[in-house]
Amino acid sequence: MNEIQVNNKNQDIVPGFFSAAAIEQLKTITNIFNSSTLVPDTYRGSQNFGNCAIVLAMAARMNADPLLCLQNVYVVHGNPALSSKMLIALFNTCGRYGSIHYKETGTKGTDSQGVIAWAKELATGDILEGPEVTMKVAKDEGWISKNGSKWKTMPDQMLRYRAASWFIRTTAPELSVGLQTVEEAEDIGEPVNVTETAQKTIAQEANTQEFEPEKPAEKPKKLTQKDLDAATIPAEPIAEPEPVPAAAPTQEALGPEF
Repeated sequence: MNEIQVNNKNQDIVPGFFSAAAIEQLKTITNIFNSSTLVPDTYRGSQNFGNCAIVLAMAARMNADPLLCLQNVYVVHGNPALSSKMLIALFNTCGRYGSIHYKETGTKGTDSQGVIAWAKELATGDILEGPEVTMKVAKDEGWISKNGSKWKTMPDQMLRYRAASWFIRTTAPELSVGLQTVEEAEDIGEPVNVTETAQKTIAQEANTQEFEPEKPAEKPKKLTQKDLDAATIPAEPIAEPEPVPAAAPTQEALGPEF
């Protein structure tokens, strides 16, 4: 009976990093997947044990199948990113909304071609729509001009993927746990390290700037008495005060007349 209670208690622990018990359970699960050939190379082997554990902790937070996450979370420019199809699947199975639908806008084959993703909120029956994504937006943002861009060869699919990710991020952001999709991460490109870029710029300017050689410092001039005399301000003579005329005696001072 006691053993059954312990097992039930362990089932309530969510694998993660916030308690000793959660970490131990995460290690146990990670050991299983980390050695499986069904797991991508990014998460397999002792050198990738940490990556595997982090993704499995994310799967627990998203309430998603662990293997599904390992097969659909990619590392793009050093950051984790979800596949668009997994993000859409998370939305469609969360139980709060109907399946995502797509409304096509504009004229196909032109810059006005676009897509709006929408779904029905089950609790209220309201129709929720996301932002419109158009080929003009893709051009203005530079997504089409990137080398190997799928916007050139698969515009319809890319419009739906981007419309869905924007819709989910504005309607149910908790489902993506703050992650971008793979397509978004690839379109945005590698993040720029501002500090590193500034340091490289300063170094380049320092190497190309021409510096004039410093002139040797002049020896201080020897101070002579003549210099001291020239620098001394002569004192102005003090004017003697003018004599003050004596005041005429008054009758009181002279006393009575005789």
